[in-house]
Amino acid sequence: MIQDIQRLLDAYHAWLKDKTALRQVEDWVEITTPYLDRHNDYVQIYAKKANGGYVVTDDGYTIQDLEDSGCKLESQKRQDLLRMTLNGFGVQLAGKALEVHASSENFALRKHNLLQAMLAVNDLFYLAQPIVASLFYEDVVAWLELHEIRYTPKVKFTGKTGYDHLFDFVIPKSRCQPERIIQTINRPNRDTAQAVVLAWIDTKEVRPPESRAYALLNDGEQAVPQGVMVALRNYDVKPVPWSQRESVREELAA
Repeated sequence: MIQDIQRLLDAYHAWLKDKTALRQVEDWVEITTPYLDRHNDYVQIYAKKANGGYVVTDDGYTIQDLEDSGCKLESQKRQDLLRMTLNGFGVQLAGKALEVHASSENFALRKHNLLQAMLAVNDLFYLAQPIVASLFYEDVVAWLELHEIRYTPKVKFTGKTGYDHLFDFVIPKSRCQPERIIQTINRPNRDTAQAVVLAWIDTKEVRPPESRAYALLNDGEQAVPQGVMVALRNYDVKPVPWSQRESVREELAA
C-alpha cells in the first residue's frame, strides 16, 4: 500500500512540474500552473524578487473575477470568511490581490499555499445569487450547530510532503469515535475531488491511524457525478451528498 501511495505522489509531482510554464513579463515571471479555475482556464500567478526574497501574487485576478461575475464581497460576513480562509493559508490581501512573501527556502511551499488559497476563495464565494441562496459553507456550519456537533473550523495540517492542507472542519476524537476531518465541496467535479484526495493522501500518514475523512458534497443544483463518489471512496474519503447528510449525523455527533 505504501508503494502504491508513493507512486501516486511521484506521479503528482511529475505532473505538476511538466504542466507548469514560465514567461517573463517585465519585472515579473508569469507562472502558468496546471490547476484550473471555474472557467476551465489555467490558474496563473506572478513572482518577482523583492527585499531579499520573493513576492508572489495573483495580481487581483481571483477577487476581480468574482466581482465581475456579480459576486460582491462587501458584506461583513463575507469579509470575515475571506480573511479566515486567507489566514489559514498564510496569504495576505493587498488591495484586491492575494499575495505571499517567500524566501528561496520556502518558495515552493508559499507558492502552493497561494494557489490553494486562490482555489478555495473562488470555490467558497462563487455563488451567483440567482443560483445559490447562501454559501454552502454557511449551510454546513448551521447544520453542525443545529445538531450540537462540536467542531474546530479551518484547521491546517502539514502533510508528509511538508505542504500545508487546510480542512474546513475537524471533529476531535471522542470515547466512541475517532478524529473526523471534513472538507466541503461546493462544486463536486473531477478537479475538486482530486484536490481533496491528494490533500488527504498527504495528510493521513501524519494523523492518528484511525482518523476518518469526509467530503460533504453540494448536490443542491445537480447530482454529484458517480465518478466523484467512486474516486473519493477509493482513497478512503467518505462522500456525503448534502441531501443525505442525516445519514452521518450520529457518527459526527458522537
